[in-house]
Order: sequence, then structure tokens, then C-alpha cells
Amino acid sequence: MTLAIFDLDNTLLAGDSDHAWGEFLVDAELVDPESHRKQNDQFYQDYLNGELDVMRYQRFALAPLIGHDMQKLDAWREAFMASRARPMYQQKASDLLDHHRRRGHILMIITATNRFVTGPIAEELGIEHLIATEPELCDGYYTGEVSGVPSFQEGKVLRLREWLKDHQETLEGAWFYSDSHNDLPLLRLVDHPVAVDPDPTLEARARENGWPVISLRD
Repeated sequence: MTLAIFDLDNTLLAGDSDHAWGEFLVDAELVDPESHRKQNDQFYQDYLNGELDVMRYQRFALAPLIGHDMQKLDAWREAFMASRARPMYQQKASDLLDHHRRRGHILMIITATNRFVTGPIAEELGIEHLIATEPELCDGYYTGEVSGVPSFQEGKVLRLREWLKDHQETLEGAWFYSDSHNDLPLLRLVDHPVAVDPDPTLEARARENGWPVISLRD
């Protein structure tokens, strides 16, 4: 079957869920406000610049989860979903997902943001398949480390190839929608790459390659 693959942040969402989670933690006073906001903003800028040290960032992003039981973390996450994530949902994105559903395509999100943040978002958007950075769990608690390869840049290609092998699927006829030049390795791999509200670098590459450039912003 044909895959329709979507980046999440600034593609399906009108914003970045990873950065928004950091802002939520700051505003809820669950972390040191000044230090966390400064680091969160710097890591986001590094991402935009294509200079992100992904493992260093993931350890920063996962550190607030360490030592808390799932009941408490679930309450934090539901408050985040209500105040930050759901307001970033877009009607045009929902319409695009429905377009691919009607064509019988397999829907997938592939994102560098961790599964703790993105799992409920994918579920609410009705997308069954999610490839996200996997936080490590030990005895029901997050360790602050990453399990396996983060799904970032070439890591997205690696993780997707593993998924294809496990599910006996191929990339024949596949679509991939993204806003970021960090996703160029995967965009170059699919038959139908689409730039969505792209950053300047991706927009330039898309124009050069004749890829569609669209907007999902309401």
C-alpha cells in the first residue's frame, strides 16, 4: 500500500510541539524557568540552523521526566495537550489527512520529537503509525536517555527503513510532507516530496527540484 508520511512540527501542527512542551514546563514552574527557557530557545535555534546536537538536546528534553511516576506525567501531558498542543491543530492539515485516507493510503507521522509528547497528538489526529524518538524506560520510569536512534535527519531514513522491513512495505509511490531542511534526506527518498510552509532553505531546494510547495496554515 502507498505511504503518506508527515512531519509533525510546523507541518501538521502550526508550531513546534517539542519547543512548546519546554514552554509549558516553564510556565507551569515544573523546571527552573530562566535556565530551561534559555536552553530550550537555544536548542530550537540550533535546530532551525541545522546545527542541532540531537543527543544533547534529547537528554535536555527528557530530563524533566526523570523520577516521576506515570500518573503525574500523564496529568502534566494532558494539561500540555489542552493548553499548547490542541491549539496548534489545523483544519487544512485535517483535510489533507482525510484526502489520503480516502485514497486508501497508510498514514504515518515521523518526527524527531519524543513519543511521550507526540503519542497523544498522533492518536488524536487519527494516525496509527508513529515513528518518534523513543525515551528509555526502566521499571516504569523514564531514565532521561534515548532508546535506539533518534528519528532526526538521516535517523528518520534509518528508522523508516526498519519500519518498512518490519511491516513488509515499500516506499513505492510514497508521499512525504515536511517544513524543514533537516528532512531533506527523506524528502529526496520518496516519489512525492512536498514542502509545507517551508523554511527558506527547504523552499529553495524545493523550487530547484520542482517539488510542490503548499501551506496548511489556516
